[in-house]
Amino acid sequence: MKRSLCIAGAVAIAVAGLINTPVLAADDAVAGCKDLPSQSQLRTALAAVVPPLGENTTNGGFGLNMWGTVVNRDGVVCAVAFTGDNRGDQWPGSRVISAQKANTANAFSLPGLALSTANLYSAVQPGGSLFGLQESNPVNVDVAYGGNAKNNGQPNDFMVGGRIGGVNVFGGGLALYGPGKVLLGAIGVSGDSSCADHNIAWKARNYLNLDYVPAGVSGDAHRPDNIVYDITPQTGQMPGISLHGWGHPECGAGVKAIAASLPVVKP
Repeated sequence: MKRSLCIAGAVAIAVAGLINTPVLAADDAVAGCKDLPSQSQLRTALAAVVPPLGENTTNGGFGLNMWGTVVNRDGVVCAVAFTGDNRGDQWPGSRVISAQKANTANAFSLPGLALSTANLYSAVQPGGSLFGLQESNPVNVDVAYGGNAKNNGQPNDFMVGGRIGGVNVFGGGLALYGPGKVLLGAIGVSGDSSCADHNIAWKARNYLNLDYVPAGVSGDAHRPDNIVYDITPQTGQMPGISLHGWGHPECGAGVKAIAASLPVVKP
């Protein structure tokens, strides 16, 4: 009997620990996200820059619904949202991709230098200066795929409060800088062509007033971490050659003009 009581007590303590730990982690996550958009603010920003499904769009791409994720400077997910009426109205796989993009833009940006995920495409190709980077920080699958799928994109999305990890090397991830060029975290957007993802993330960041970007590699002082279209196709070599090493493929006609017309960052 004593043995049974001891076992029961140990199980109760273990269960209590499992119950209490996420609560403490959630409290810490909230504290670390206080200067970043809430889930409702993220959803509002995305809805403001994504037109109704199927309509012609100045973002390029297909005009699809989108996923968005915000992480703080520690890579902890602060908010996840989507633009459709329910979680199935946008590509399900783009939920985690949006989180990876946010993690990447945060992980490889600094207080004085912003790198968008679009800036990384050419550098990680074979022979590139950052080849292998995409394998360096694996996604946390427990955070990505845990919990009840019905909560995906809601304030209680299972990713919220967890460190998602992952590296994504095409358009859609941007670091978030507050007034004074303070680096706060990043936003990731996914659900359309990678070029459209970048444009939507850019406009959403501008809508949220978190685009006090200090510097970048784009060559455009007014859009320091903008997508760069400087890849020259090479016969038999799909990636082509990026003139400055930070180039991204074009996703359809007109993308260069769109990139050049994106809102300038705040001084």
